[in-house]
Amino acid sequence: MKHHHILEKNSILLLLTALIVVSIGGIVQIAPLFWIDSTIEKVKGMRPYSPLELAGRDIYVREGCYLCHSQMIRTLKDEVERYGHYSLAAESMYDHPFQWGSKRTGPDLARVGGKYSDQWHVEHMINPRSVVPESIMPGYPWLAANKLDYKNIAENMKTLRALGTPYTDEMIKNARQDVEAQVDPDHDEVDALMARYPKANVANFDNNAKAVTELDAVIAYLQMLGTLVDFATFDQTGPNLR
Repeated sequence: MKHHHILEKNSILLLLTALIVVSIGGIVQIAPLFWIDSTIEKVKGMRPYSPLELAGRDIYVREGCYLCHSQMIRTLKDEVERYGHYSLAAESMYDHPFQWGSKRTGPDLARVGGKYSDQWHVEHMINPRSVVPESIMPGYPWLAANKLDYKNIAENMKTLRALGTPYTDEMIKNARQDVEAQVDPDHDEVDALMARYPKANVANFDNNAKAVTELDAVIAYLQMLGTLVDFATFDQTGPNLR
């Protein structure tokens, strides 16, 4: 590089040299990806969203919740101490689009599942300040009044399967039934639901047994977040993930 002054004096030559160096680096970084099946680690416990959770996620996106709540805990010590184990790529592998984000007007929700009771979520969604006095979050009382429209949930799942989500024919066939079973602990098909979607929460989430509401769906989605991976046995080096 003793002749580097030649490059410094010739902007066109410097540009061409920089492009060559960047291209070589890009090939080294990108080319190997064409020979591997996935860049996402395999993690035991991950599954597609149940139909009710999927409907809840769609409402979550529709209402813009992701604008104030991220769903990615970074590996920084203060984040892990506050929110829990750092997020894994596999936890968002079935998200279209994922909800990582970077803005946190409210807390990160990657591990919110099971942190609060269903009743807490009901009160929080209707009137946030009833449970968090300092909250600046707006209320969403209409979710409790709106009946969930899930007549097209099976079609939604078919579309997601085309994008790579491993919904089976059985899951799609029983989609509407699974929505109804997840909000009714006494439903005849609860066991079948649990077989298809392990660790799914089955409950009358909004305390309204007369109808499946949008609030049911949102709470089911929130109560699932961060609960599928057993971090007590998780080994980031990989041997017990497969």
